[in-house]
Order: sequence, then structure tokens, then C-alpha cells
Amino acid sequence: MKVVSSSDWRDGLAFESPALVADISPGEDARCVACGAESELLPRTELWAVKHRHPKNHDGFVRFYCRAHVPAIKRVEAPTTRPARTAAPRAERQVAPRRSAAAVERPRDLCPDCFVEIPPTNVCGMCGRTFA
Repeated sequence: MKVVSSSDWRDGLAFESPALVADISPGEDARCVACGAESELLPRTELWAVKHRHPKNHDGFVRFYCRAHVPAIKRVEAPTTRPARTAAPRAERQVAPRRSAAAVERPRDLCPDCFVEIPPTNVCGMCGRTFA
């Protein structure tokens, strides 16, 4: 059995980007998660949905916020200049010797009983027969 996530309106939301709840999901009035369960219900035109990242669920989770509690959007500024790289001594790269075409193309020995390749130990891994 393979467990997969379902597809719904939350998949279309970008992470950490507020969206008006009335535009993305119709329904009844709801509460702001920051105001608490005892707060009054607000119409969906006054609530903002924010999709947050979750460390164990790659789909994240969505919370509704009133205008007073909408989280600030964190914008990551791209660096305008590249950081200076310091010259570190490089290790010499070891190059493995190339195999000759004759070594790669040699015929393989097969076990006559199992028809599998005989390993370098000369003992068949399937039937245990020893070869000289």
C-alpha cells in the first residue's frame, strides 16, 4: 500500500505568502489562529491564509490570520556582489588508470548448472560448486 497526499486548494498556495481566504476557498466564517478559539468568527473576506513549511511534511500546513496577526513576509535579498573567494591549496586529483578494451571484453566463465557468472572466489554463489 502506498500512502500519498491528496490534492486540494492548499496545493496552489505559495509558502509564506498571504492570500485572501475568500479568493482561494469558499466556506463558512472562521477564526484567526492567533486570536484563539474563544474569539469571534470572521468572514472569509477578512481572513488571510498563510501556508507554512513543516519539518516532517513537505506539503506544509495552512493557518488563517486576521489582518492584525498576518505574519510579515520574509523576503530574501539576493547578494548584489559575489563574495570574495580565498585561494585555498587544492589537493592533487588522483586519476585512476584506464582499463584496456581487452580486459573489459573478455568472456565470462559461467556455472554450467546455474548459468550465473563465477565470482573470483571460484565458488558459485547459487549452487556452491567449486571451480579450479
